[in-house]
Amino acid sequence: MQLFYNPNIEADSKQFSFPKDESRHIIKVLRKNVGDLLHITNGKGYLFKAELSIADQKNCVVNVLETTLQQPLDYTLHLAVAPTKMNDRYEWFLEKATEIGITTITPIICDHSERKTVKIERYEKIIQSAMKQSLNCYYPILNPPINFKDYIIQDFTGDLFVAHCEETDKKSLKSQVNKKQEITILIGPEGDFSIKEIELAIKNKFIPVTLGDTRLRTETAAIVACHSVAFINQ
Repeated sequence: MQLFYNPNIEADSKQFSFPKDESRHIIKVLRKNVGDLLHITNGKGYLFKAELSIADQKNCVVNVLETTLQQPLDYTLHLAVAPTKMNDRYEWFLEKATEIGITTITPIICDHSERKTVKIERYEKIIQSAMKQSLNCYYPILNPPINFKDYIIQDFTGDLFVAHCEETDKKSLKSQVNKKQEITILIGPEGDFSIKEIELAIKNKFIPVTLGDTRLRTETAAIVACHSVAFINQ
């Protein structure tokens, strides 16, 4: 099944028109014809089975035949991850986390961050592509980048964890995660969180955790955390 994404299709829609760029892709590239079936999601959990009624490169129109609501994850996972020095590594994290299952992503700018700017539009495209490839009907929330000190003072709910490499008392993440919970995990940059940042996180009720015995890259640590939560919730 090939999945199309458009946030403008509503749960009660009976007919829908694709914009010009996507219409051209459907007709010119994919060579779809009148009567062909398309599967569309709005990223809010809905899957639409639709029949192509007008095959026009400038304005493709489909009639919705069936609408179903995909079950969401029975947990929520918010990963706050520092941007990596090499941007393609962060994009890899976004892609894989979306495939595995994640609710919210926030790029956090830390004391040791070498990259302090991110391309949100580019990141959105990576997430969209991964969502469609994995046939997931829920579009993860991508927040704008925020300074760690501003991020950490928010009002958090659920289980809170900060993963770091300092030789201090830490618990294993897998021993702390419970099923069907609201979870937030902080992952630092290549140089790790600073001591002050770790202390500030702990002060704001984040539990210090380890992701294993080896030192992981930022993007690897984020994926390990994401997969660990998904695995425990299977």
